[in-house]
Amino acid sequence: MSQFEQPSIDPSKLKPYIFIGVAIVILLIFFSKTFVILQPTERAVIFKKYTSGLDVDDVKGEGLNIVAPWNDVIIFQIQEQQVEETMDVLSKDGLSISLDVSLRFRPEPEQIGYLYRKFRTGYIESLIRPELRSAVRQIIGQYTPEELYATKRQEIETKIEMKTREILETNNIQLKALLFRSIKLPLTIKNSIEAKLAADQEAQKYTYLIEKEKKEAERRKIDAEGKAEANKILSASITDNILREKGISATEELAKSSNSKIIVIGGGGDGLPIILNGN
Repeated sequence: MSQFEQPSIDPSKLKPYIFIGVAIVILLIFFSKTFVILQPTERAVIFKKYTSGLDVDDVKGEGLNIVAPWNDVIIFQIQEQQVEETMDVLSKDGLSISLDVSLRFRPEPEQIGYLYRKFRTGYIESLIRPELRSAVRQIIGQYTPEELYATKRQEIETKIEMKTREILETNNIQLKALLFRSIKLPLTIKNSIEAKLAADQEAQKYTYLIEKEKKEAERRKIDAEGKAEANKILSASITDNILREKGISATEELAKSSNSKIIVIGGGGDGLPIILNGN
């Protein structure tokens, strides 16, 4: 054999290695589709394409799950998620209002099979966003810009949340919260509303002061009437005999004093003693 000739390879000797390699690949594919590990924020349902189709009631939980390799595993994220919508809507009086709305939600973990059957995995774009937009437009159209911007913002948020929740819960989605992140009105409307609110606050301040003064005057009146009534009762209870008795008692106490004095019994016009200083 020449030194430049390559040694010949016998294909028959390679067949066992080829079979082993193919077997290993098949086993890897088999095990990768048979043993499915789900994270705590994941749930899955099985689509049995050769038998009964989608098994909506058998929801696979977190951890290791064994699945027939010829079936399809459909994985859902069940952690809380958020969508944000910026939209222009019309108020009750036809003015355009720009809103930024955020909505937090999560799929019902044990109902993801039913959710997948209706919307597949695109339920955010097919369900949540359209229903949120519809609820916002419908409710905002019942209020004026002033009510939305100032006086009834919380009421409006609550109504939109209730309407959206009703739709989402019937489709196996939990609504966690709905918030207005910002409300943008035309500048002239915004300035007009803020000026009116400032005037209302000033008027409320004056009303409060007037009511306070009225209550204080009423209190003083009641206090004066009470004192007058007390004096009336006291005057009615003091008679001449009582005054005379008090005078005599005072005279007796004075008579016991060591100071020199002259006491004239019955010298007064009212019958009380007259006390003259003897010095």
